[in-house]
This record gives sequence, structure tokens and C-alpha cells, in this order.
Amino acid sequence: MSTRDEQASPEAPALISAHGLKKSYGRTEALRGASLDLHVGEILAVTGTSGSGKSTLLHCLSGIVRPDEGTVVYGGEDLGGLSEDRLSRLRRDDFGVVFQFGQLIPELTALDNVALPLLLAGIRRDLAGRRAGEWLERFGVRGQADLRPGEMSGGQSQRVALARALVTGPKAVFADEPTGALDALAGEQVMTALVHTARETATAVLLITHDAQIAAYADREVVLRDGAVLSGSAEPAGQEAARREI
Repeated sequence: MSTRDEQASPEAPALISAHGLKKSYGRTEALRGASLDLHVGEILAVTGTSGSGKSTLLHCLSGIVRPDEGTVVYGGEDLGGLSEDRLSRLRRDDFGVVFQFGQLIPELTALDNVALPLLLAGIRRDLAGRRAGEWLERFGVRGQADLRPGEMSGGQSQRVALARALVTGPKAVFADEPTGALDALAGEQVMTALVHTARETATAVLLITHDAQIAAYADREVVLRDGAVLSGSAEPAGQEAARREI
């Protein structure tokens, strides 16, 4: 059994540090000076109401979009100063991203979806296939290896998406409402698989959610409101997390 007290704490070194992030889309201010640290091996939940800037924050931290102001530092580098090619390689090798609807490639099988990041990194097809199969096994969907996304349930597809995000051995996984399209049971299965694997591999996870039960899986929770992290909100998520077996 593993409990939150035995897991990553905010005292661990920062893996990614964001300071003073501002981002606007037209006249809409999505972020208004948001700052936070994601620590090595930590599972951090970012919560808030719809429109509070949660997804924009994830996109800035993962290098998908550039903030208008502020810095995101990873490995001593400010992501805002990196080339698009360098950012693409970071997202391929160091970061994994999981979206609410998985965003698997519909024409590919589950095995090929998971193997794709390895193939893009230059791994031989046979080795990529074996490694992808191992990750499908880890997430309990090895039996769906030859199925395409449209032939799987939502929970199965999302576990395949998690396998794809983790197959390259990333330092951080960014999960944007990963259970938002799932029923309660499938959501619990997905979160249990994600947390268990993150613990085993010491992977940091930034979890975007509006669901308190999902946030309870995290070591720590921050609340985003009107594009800013609320002062004093960086407290551990609910007591339930300390009792949860993973």
C-alpha cells in the first residue's frame, strides 16, 4: 500500500516553474498572472470553474501555446525562448499529454497509436510494437491492441491514450479532464491506472479537473479563478487521498 504521505511532497525540487503567466485570446484574458511549480514526481490537481483558465494554463506549461507574458522554466530553459522544433521534441520525449476525449488517431489500431511516439522518435518498428504492447498490458487493454478507437469503449480508449502518453518515459504528464467524458466507474479505473503508473515511474502529473473526487487522487491541489492561482490554495487535496490505495 502507498499513501500520499509516502509520496512526492512540495519539498521535492521543481520540475517545471511558471511565473506571472498571462494569455489572452482577443479581448478575453484566459490567464492573469498565474504562477505555480510542478515538483518532481508530484501529482498536482488544478481545479476551478469552467472558463477559469485551467486548460490554457496546461497548454502554456506543456509548450503547446506560448504565454503573452511570464515564464515557464523546464530543465533550466524558458519554454518561451525555444524554437518550435525544440518544443515539438520536448512534447514528444519529455512531456506526455492526455485530453478529455483521448484524441487517438481513428485510422490506427490501439497498438499503433501507442507505438506512434516511439516511431516518430526513430525507434525500430518491431521494438516500438513490443514496447507499445507492454504498455497496453500495463493499462489492462492488451486485448484491444488490434481495435481502432471507434471499436473501444470510452474507458478503454482513454487507457490507450494514457499508454501513449507514457510510452516514451516522460518526465511529466499533462492530463486535461482525462475522465470528463467517462462514467464514474470508468473514470475511477483510468485514474487508478494513471496514479499507479505515475508512482511506479516517478512521473509528475498535472491534472486538470473540476471534479473534487478526481482531485482527491492528487498530492496537492491549487485552485484557479479568473486566470490566477488563488493565494493560499496550494494545499493537499482531500483527506480521501491519504486513505486511497493505488
